[in-house]
Amino acid sequence: MTESAQLLDAFDARAERRNLRRDFFKLAVGAAAAGATAFTLTSKAGAQAAITDTDILNFALNLEYLEAQFYAYAANGAGLPASQLTGTGNQGAVTGGAQVNFATGNGDDAIIGQYAREIAADEAAHVAFLRTALGSAAVAQPAINISGDANGPFTAAARAAGVVGATETFNPYASPTAFLLGAYIFEDVGVTAYKGASPLISNKTFLQAAAGILAVEAYHAAIVRTTLYGLGYDMNNPQPSLITAAGRISDARDSLDGSTDLDQGIAQTTVNGQLVSNIVPLDNNGIAFSRTPQQVLNIVYLNNAAATLGGFFPAGVNGTLRASAAN
Repeated sequence: MTESAQLLDAFDARAERRNLRRDFFKLAVGAAAAGATAFTLTSKAGAQAAITDTDILNFALNLEYLEAQFYAYAANGAGLPASQLTGTGNQGAVTGGAQVNFATGNGDDAIIGQYAREIAADEAAHVAFLRTALGSAAVAQPAINISGDANGPFTAAARAAGVVGATETFNPYASPTAFLLGAYIFEDVGVTAYKGASPLISNKTFLQAAAGILAVEAYHAAIVRTTLYGLGYDMNNPQPSLITAAGRISDARDSLDGSTDLDQGIAQTTVNGQLVSNIVPLDNNGIAFSRTPQQVLNIVYLNNAAATLGGFFPAGVNGTLRASAAN
């Protein structure tokens, strides 16, 4: 596609990268008994629980339900078909969601709409793929809240980040740029989630599939970050508030997932007297960061404490991996 080609050209044109100050977060994983298809994670209390490939894929499926519904409504005005929502656990409904008006006459807005429709199709395909891979073990879609009203999780996240005031509302469906910021909340988290979960997968076929999904999520994150960056620093019509908002969202995610600095905004910096973008958040080795499933849940539950529900999942996720960490 033309947009993808432009994105790749932009990556190839970079002469050097930002000098990053982040520490690399390493996920410590202990192998279970030889030949088993489970690994172990140690909780803060010291208790251990076996984590199977099915657990990991179902955890990913919960996140894909969330992303797929958000993009489906934003791009097309309707959610996933009912046939893609069934499974084990408590099936829930979607609260909120609306189609974004990408046809405003602005060329940038039309392109953002094309991105949205492509990502929506990709996320729906991820849901279908994981459900097929899991078969009868696939969890049902849990209750999901993607409302853009004053009481919704987008507003709660934006207020906590300082993107809007304490009494203001953030509606990601209100405009193409609001949609980008809403997408920004999810996409970087999805990349770090798959990166963090990959060492826990023992089946090579599943691992290859997870790696493929991670790559697609990384493309999505790059599209969102690049578009926000381009609009923020546009020479003809700069929107610096987008750069500021992205940085505040990044800081808010970091405040939820623990003391390690895993997140980066998109603000440009200067290296050797030259301006450098920060499209790809990496460590000093040029490697993407990882988050544990518990850290991911801290973010989507909008809670830095140990919790089993909240935020975008008002009744929690389905499956074994349900609790966030006490950060």
